Amino acid sequence: MITTSHSSGDARVQARSELSRGTFDLLVIGGGILGTAVTWMAAQTGLRVAMVDAGDFAGATSSASSKLVHGGLRYLQTGNIGLVAENHRERRSLAGDVAPHLVNPMPFLVPVYKGGPHGAAKLGAGVFLYSALSAFGDGVGRVMSPLQARRMVPGLRTDGLRSVAAYHDHQMNDSRVAVMTVRAAVEAGAVVLNHSEVVGLRTTRGRVGGADLRDRLDGSEFGVDARLVLNATGPWVDHLRRMENPDAAPSVRLSKGAHLVVKTPRPWRAALTIPVDKYRVSFAIPWEDHLLLGTTDEEYTGDPAEVGVVQSDIDQILGEAGVGVEPALLDPASIVYSFAGLRVLPGGAGGTSAAKRETVVTEGRGGMLSVAGGKWTTYRHIGRSVIERLRRLSSVPLAEDMAAPLRTVPLPGVARPDAVVHRLLAEDAPGERMDVLVARHLASHYGSLALDLAALVREDPALGERIHPDGPDIWAQVAYARDREWAATADDVLRRRTTVTVRGLATPQVRAATESMLAPPLRAA
Repeated sequence: MITTSHSSGDARVQARSELSRGTFDLLVIGGGILGTAVTWMAAQTGLRVAMVDAGDFAGATSSASSKLVHGGLRYLQTGNIGLVAENHRERRSLAGDVAPHLVNPMPFLVPVYKGGPHGAAKLGAGVFLYSALSAFGDGVGRVMSPLQARRMVPGLRTDGLRSVAAYHDHQMNDSRVAVMTVRAAVEAGAVVLNHSEVVGLRTTRGRVGGADLRDRLDGSEFGVDARLVLNATGPWVDHLRRMENPDAAPSVRLSKGAHLVVKTPRPWRAALTIPVDKYRVSFAIPWEDHLLLGTTDEEYTGDPAEVGVVQSDIDQILGEAGVGVEPALLDPASIVYSFAGLRVLPGGAGGTSAAKRETVVTEGRGGMLSVAGGKWTTYRHIGRSVIERLRRLSSVPLAEDMAAPLRTVPLPGVARPDAVVHRLLAEDAPGERMDVLVARHLASHYGSLALDLAALVREDPALGERIHPDGPDIWAQVAYARDREWAATADDVLRRRTTVTVRGLATPQVRAATESMLAPPLRAA
């Protein structure tokens, strides 16, 4: 049904050839939050940068977040006002200048129940301070009546509900932000390749100077030489550190965060932040026409590749959501998808929920720099911080003028989604006009790049068909992911380049058709 002509295989061959040529200033291992941020920032300074990942870009923890760009209301509980203010600045920069096509405003409501951990007066003061720390850019945090809240959240549980505190934050599609950051890094000169596993580190006189890799898709082996290697492998950070030094002590610990995606019969106009106890909250967030519920926070000591959602996670998430959500919406049969990721936290004693959410930077005996931790809201700031650290290393030829990575550079496709929708609908002839729901979906996930997908549909109308009739994703997205966004597997496309999987629509038929599109074309003998 769909054309299979593409050049993604040739692009991988070209990327491997480029990675093997000469010596890079910086090799970043890991394409998650930290790796993509550092690669983007470093490429902007003029460094010759390479980035590789054993899986897909944002294929692990970085695409398993709560999809929030937020100031961190709960940080006020610990008195960390400076952190909240910093988060707000980045949040508003992402939503206003860097990625308005990917970061969307969202009202949040905090229900106050009889016998709950917080009173209305305390929460009212908290959301007012929270909005003040963002210079009231999203309005003033306030307390509203249960009736007003119910109009915004039709599934709000009203038994024992005293009042509701309201504030504003933003949400995003973490996978799309990651892919666009990789694209921005490549446009700035970086060379990147996913599905390429480090099998060994290259050393010269005890100093790490690159890595040996194996392409997981075809088994090809190649190497990358670099003046500095940055280990940004997230949950695998200590695994790579032990490649440099078998005696390296653990530097981090892991906390599992699980989420559920459930059906909702009526759309929500706001999200819920549900206090579970004095310190923890649970979220119920409108997400891709569904509700995103979570998250958990428990220490994880197993293989990071094996992390997943188990029955106890489901019971905990539904139970905690039930504090603020009507039971009818929390039927386990309504779950369409679940996922789990691993937070990387500083090593130490105590529970993971109390551990600081900070970035851990270490330097190994062979000179490899390892960085772990961080969050999407401040990922650009973390990238800048690592660049500043690189500037102090003599092996990296950074100029003193660091203006380039400090300025606000938008991600590709930057545009207001409403304007893109208007163009998508106006450019087609009346009888060929794109479905409005599809146009809105493309505009809010690609920005102005949605016009490139519309061009693909004009060339091949079959690409305008929906991947699944119950979702807004179209086959042009698969072709675009394959040819322009480094997608090589069905999960790359269905889980991270589109919303098919999170909507529970990745049927065997859909997966088979996607794999057919991704398969290299047969070559004549």
